[in-house]
This record gives sequence, C-alpha cells and structure tokens, in this order.
Amino acid sequence: MPHARTDAPDAEGREERRLGFWLTLPAQLLVLFIALFPILMQIYISLTDWSPLDGIPWYRAYELWIGLLNYADLAGDPRFWSALWRTGLVMAICVPVQVLLGLGLAILFVDDFRGKRVLYSTILVPMMVVPAVAGYMFFMLFQSGGPINDLLSMISGQRVTIAWLSDPDLALFAVIVSDIWQWTPLMFLILLAGMVSVPQDQQMAAVLLGASWGRRFRTIVLPRMKTIIIIAVAIRVIENFKVFDNFYIMTGGGPGVATETISIYIYKVTQQELIWGYVAAIALAILIVLSVVSMLAIRKMRKA
Repeated sequence: MPHARTDAPDAEGREERRLGFWLTLPAQLLVLFIALFPILMQIYISLTDWSPLDGIPWYRAYELWIGLLNYADLAGDPRFWSALWRTGLVMAICVPVQVLLGLGLAILFVDDFRGKRVLYSTILVPMMVVPAVAGYMFFMLFQSGGPINDLLSMISGQRVTIAWLSDPDLALFAVIVSDIWQWTPLMFLILLAGMVSVPQDQQMAAVLLGASWGRRFRTIVLPRMKTIIIIAVAIRVIENFKVFDNFYIMTGGGPGVATETISIYIYKVTQQELIWGYVAAIALAILIVLSVVSMLAIRKMRKA
C-alpha cells in the first residue's frame, strides 16, 4: 500500500511530462528547423563553387563541389583579413568610448534633477534614428563645405576645407564618430538600468560610515554592475561586426577600402561579384567568431 501511494504521483508526473513533450514537440521542431536549416545550408553552399549565375538551383550545388577550397582561399585572402582587422579596430575604439560615455551619463542621471525627463528623452533620440538616416546625416556633416568644416573655420578664424570622407584616415574617424553618436544612448540606457538596481540601503550605510562617492562607486556600485557591463559590451561587440548602413552610405567602404568593414566586404562579394559559395565560407567564419565571443561573455557573466 505505501508503495502504491508513492508511485502514483511519480507515474502522474511522468505522464504530464510526456504529454507536455508531445504537445510542444511541433513548436520545438519548428524552432530547431528555423535555427538549424540556414546553418546547414550555409555549410553546404560553402563547400561548393555555386553562384546564382550558374543556372542551377541551390540544392544541386553539389554538382560544383570543391570541398574546403573556399576556406583555403579565405585563409589567404588579404582583403578579408584587412576588413576583419578594420572591423576589430572600429570595435576597439567604439565600444570602450561608448561604455565610458554611457557610464558617465548614467552616473549623472541616477539622481533626480530639474529637466531630467527632457534631457533623458533627448539623449535617447540618436538610438531611435534609422542607421541609414544617421549615415546620411553624417555624410552631410562631414562634407568639405559642411557644418563640421564651418565650425572649425569659426574656431580657427580661417577657411577650413578638410576632405573628411576622401582621406583614408579621416574617413575612418568620421564613420567611427557616427557609430559612437548613434549607439552611446543604448549603453547609457543599459548601464542606467543596472545602476538604478543597486540597493540603496548599502549606499546609505556607506555614507553613514563616511565613505566618499568614489569609494562607494568602486566598492558597491561597480561590483554589482559587472554582469550588466559584460552584457552591454557583448551586445556592442557583436553589433559592431554587423555595422553596415551608416558606414556604407557615408563612404561605400572607401576611399579604396579604407572603411571597408567585414559587413561591407561581404555585401560587395555577394552583390557585386556574386561568389556565393565563398561568401558562405566567410559568413560561417564570422559566425564562429561571434559564437566564441558569446561563449566568453556567458562565462564571464557566470563568474560575475
């Protein structure tokens, strides 16, 4: 008798789990298909020399099978490595600046003051601008006869006609400024949410014990924001690999390839050269890189 009472709930639990599994199986298979099919198709195409100009459907790409040749070409492609390095450079500059500016703004806005709501809404405006529109805005700003040169002319007292978007070094600077302008508000929003969630009682106790603002920030606020900061940095690192709209509209990847990031390079190879098998190999390599970045971020968050 005791065994009957003990086994009955277990049997009911197994039946409920089995029923739940069969009820959710179609949705699970759909999600698996949506996530898995593009990756499998990408791997398949990357092992061929298929292009839409060949006149055969993609599922017959095996007729143009070349194995790992695309990956061998990718390893020796200086333009790919140059675009990847340039993307890393943009990321190495933009992400720290956006984090520092976002953190500084979050510190200012964590307390109430007059006009806070208006300023808060104003700061978030760049994030809401369509990237293509932001690119056109900065394209106009950095023209030789644009507002940036006019402002420099007023400051210096002589006519300034810097060709921002025609000089390789200055063009890269211009597109980096546009990215910082547009996505600093996102960092500000994430970091402000993390800062607001820090327990106030701990900070009040530190104030009563005579701790300075800097000491409270280092010992109480920052340790509790570590996970939020890691998430914010990971988001921007991944997004920097996908930056395209404003860079392409401002410079088209030029002059030459001075501002050609990995996204612009993939676009050119896909739409202009139509080497889709090679593009699939590039995209798979980038997917692996971003997966490694994501795993490192998850590991850091678990430690935090």
